[in-house]
Amino acid sequence: MTGLPHGHDPRDYDDIDRAIINGLLDGFPLSPRPYAEAAAALGLDEATLLARLKSLLDHGVLTRFGPLYRPESIGGLAILAALSVPEERFDDVTATVNAYPEVAHNYQREHRWNMWFVVATSTPERAWAVLAEIEAATGLTVVALPKEHEFFLDLRLTA
Repeated sequence: MTGLPHGHDPRDYDDIDRAIINGLLDGFPLSPRPYAEAAAALGLDEATLLARLKSLLDHGVLTRFGPLYRPESIGGLAILAALSVPEERFDDVTATVNAYPEVAHNYQREHRWNMWFVVATSTPERAWAVLAEIEAATGLTVVALPKEHEFFLDLRLTA
């Protein structure tokens, strides 16, 4: 899960949504009915949890809901990358970058390097190949920023 999108008003969701986000940050059950189990731990029923998650995703409060894994732990690689995209080409370049299933995240920033994305692959060679393919397809220089050290942050939403 990721946090609030740029410009989002934190008053657009309530204490139940905060409890869901904070509660699911601690892990998700591996069971035959994981949503029912997660809902029960939050004092909700399964249908309510599913409806709330869908609403949080639909409204951009969450940008994704799913597992996070470290590709390096299975022999792969994740690389943060940036592009400086002319504004008039931004939508086309976004479509090109997002067409790669290896692109895990893609965010626009107000900076010279205005597109930031993560490439995650099962092999280091494929990660570098994807960046080279994106560079060739867009004609833009990709700045690759491979991870040197991993930091774990514990984000909690409060009222």
